[in-house]
Amino acid sequence: MQSGKSIAFHTLGCKLNFSETSTLGRMMEQEGFVKKPFDEEADVYVINTCSVTDNADKECRQIVRRIQRRAPEAMVVITGCYAQLKPEEIAGIEGVDLVLGASEKFNLARHLHQLTKSKARAEVYSCDIETVEGFHSSYSVNDRTRVFLKVQDGCDYNCSFCTIPLARGHSRSDSIAVVLANVRELAQAGTKEIVLTGINLGDFGKGDMGGKQREESFYELVQALDGAGGIERYRISSIEPNLLTNGII
Repeated sequence: MQSGKSIAFHTLGCKLNFSETSTLGRMMEQEGFVKKPFDEEADVYVINTCSVTDNADKECRQIVRRIQRRAPEAMVVITGCYAQLKPEEIAGIEGVDLVLGASEKFNLARHLHQLTKSKARAEVYSCDIETVEGFHSSYSVNDRTRVFLKVQDGCDYNCSFCTIPLARGHSRSDSIAVVLANVRELAQAGTKEIVLTGINLGDFGKGDMGGKQREESFYELVQALDGAGGIERYRISSIEPNLLTNGII
């Protein structure tokens, strides 16, 4: 698929998904794609999915059907948690052309440049979640009054009732230096409020490989942000009570 094509995004689920979708949109614009509202006709539709509830899976299918009615020749890409957990199930949905698991989400441009509509079944690019490495910085801009800034991803708790570790992998986080660089960029763009976003923010400090522990903590991140200036308000989301220390409070 050539540059110059139009692309539209839709997000299901959490603030983390929202920040990643926004970043994917900017990446695709840098690749020469033209970003359009999701309710308009486009050449490519990307759905960033959730799978915390069965309803999210059902909603994904409904959206694919609406796209088929609106733009039957469009490419449909499914990524996100549902795509990692049930890639073959999604590949069997009529109208889906490409399924990208956790390790391939941010390689969207490369896959689209190679994709054709002629194949009978969707192409699937997934992996064993245990092999997912690295941390991809992301944040939302121009979408809402506040910015969602991703600073952590994944979870090591493996609770029996939760699929997040299977969908997003082990806990890993950004470095304080990179977070501060992103904050400076957002402040220069006029951002007034940032929501620090992750699966479990109290686990901040784990490195790219998950098992490697940086000598950084969420408390130190909060201290660094407090001294950085430029942003009027910070909000904290998704922190486990047992990781909420007196220092953070």
